[in-house]
This record gives sequence, structure tokens and C-alpha cells, in this order.
Amino acid sequence: MKINKFNIPPVNPYRANQVKTDQAKEKATAKMDKIEISSKAKQLSETTPFEAKRNERVQQLKAQIESGEYQVEPEKLAADLIKYFKK
Repeated sequence: MKINKFNIPPVNPYRANQVKTDQAKEKATAKMDKIEISSKAKQLSETTPFEAKRNERVQQLKAQIESGEYQVEPEKLAADLIKYFKK
């Protein structure tokens, strides 16, 4: 009896696992995000001396309001409102 070869490819059970591993590595490297912040954006995100003074003043006002020491001057408030709305 003669057995003929039917062009059956060789079976390698480890090849399928290797292909899956390679595909997983490709997906992991392909989905990496990258961000670059320009020097101008970094400069804009820094706090300025004006902002620092303003934050300090806001904290002082909050403390005065919480302690009950803050007093509203009605004349000054009215004058400032009129000045603001006349612009």
C-alpha cells in the first residue's frame, strides 16, 4: 500500500499562541497616547503675582466673613455699583 502526501501543512500548536501574543503586543503599543505641552501653555498655567495676591485677599475675606468681622459699607457698595453699571 502506498500513502500519498495530501499537502497537509505541518501543525505547530505553539505558533497560534505566538501569533496571539504578537497581536496583543501590537495593540498595546498602538494605543499609547502622547501629549506635549508647549512652553507657552506652561507659562500660562503658572500663577502670576497678581493671582497670588488676589488669592491671599480672598482668603482674608473668607476668614473675616466666617468670624463675623466683615462689615459692608453701604455707601461704598452703592457707589461702586453705579460706577460699574454706568460703563
